[in-house]
Amino acid sequence: MATLYGAIEAGGTKFVCAVGRGPDALLETATFPTTEPEKTFGQCLAFFRDVASEHGKLASLGIASFGPIDCRVGSEAYGYITTTPKEGWAQTDFVGTFAKALDLPVGFDTDVNAAALAEWRWGCARDLDTCLYVTVGTGIGGGFVHRGTTLKGLLHPEMGHVRIHRLPEDGYSGNCPYHGHQCLEGLAAGPALAKRWGTQADALPPDHIAWTWQADYLAQAAVNWIVTLSPEVIVLGGGVMQQQHLFPQIRDRVRALLNGYLQVPAILDASPDFIRQPGLGTQSGILGALALAMDAA
Repeated sequence: MATLYGAIEAGGTKFVCAVGRGPDALLETATFPTTEPEKTFGQCLAFFRDVASEHGKLASLGIASFGPIDCRVGSEAYGYITTTPKEGWAQTDFVGTFAKALDLPVGFDTDVNAAALAEWRWGCARDLDTCLYVTVGTGIGGGFVHRGTTLKGLLHPEMGHVRIHRLPEDGYSGNCPYHGHQCLEGLAAGPALAKRWGTQADALPPDHIAWTWQADYLAQAAVNWIVTLSPEVIVLGGGVMQQQHLFPQIRDRVRALLNGYLQVPAILDASPDFIRQPGLGTQSGILGALALAMDAA
C-alpha cells in the first residue's frame, strides 16, 4: 500500500488539514478556524489521530504556514511562528508541537513557498525550472521555487512588502502597519481595497477604477519580481485574484512598464501562460503541504 502523508495549510483565518497518498489521492480533509494555538493544534492533532486509526500510521507531516516563520534548519527558533501580528500566535512552536505529539518527521515552510512547490511539481509550472507564486488576499505573500528548492535565506521572502509607487490620484494612506502606502500589501491586499472603497473587493464591478489601480500596483510589483528573480511563470492566487478580468490588465501594464527592456516573447506578447491563475486552483496550498511531507519522509 502507498505511503500515507499528513498535511496542514495554516492560515490566519483557517487551518486546512489533509491526509493522502499523493496529489490525486487525498483520503480525508478537515477545516478548523484559527483561534488560539492550543485549541487549533488540538483539533488538528485529533484529526490526524482519528485518520491514522482508520487508515494507518502517517509517514510524515508537512506544514505550510502563515508567517513570519523561522524555517532555517539549525536555528534555535526553527519551526516557530515568530513575530506575527496574529494575536496569541507570536513565538509559537509549530513544528516541535506536532513532531512530538505525532512522533513524525515534519517538513516546514511558508504557505506561499509550499504553494509554489506544488505548482512546480504538479501544476502549471511542472515542465519549468522556476515558479513564482503570489497570493493576494487578506495579506500578500510570495514564494519562489528553483528546480524543486524553495527560496530561503536570511529569513524567507516577504514579497508583499516590496516598495511600489502610489498613483497620484490615489489618496489612500495604506493599510500596512509598517509601511503605510509605500508597499504592495499596504495598497493592494483585500483589506486595503475594502477600506479604500468602503466595500468588499468582490462587490466592486469589473469596470470600477479600483481594478485599474489594482492592476497597476500588481504590475509594478511583478516588474520588481521579474527583474530580480526571472521566473518562468508568475502564478497569482488568493481571493482578490478571483477577479479574472485583472489578468489581462496586469500583463499589459507589465509590458508597458518594462518598455521593451526584456526582449522575451512571454512579456512582449502578454502571454496568458506567463502571468496566470494557479493550475491547481484552490488546492495549491494544501498540496504544497503534502509535497513538504513527502520530502520530509
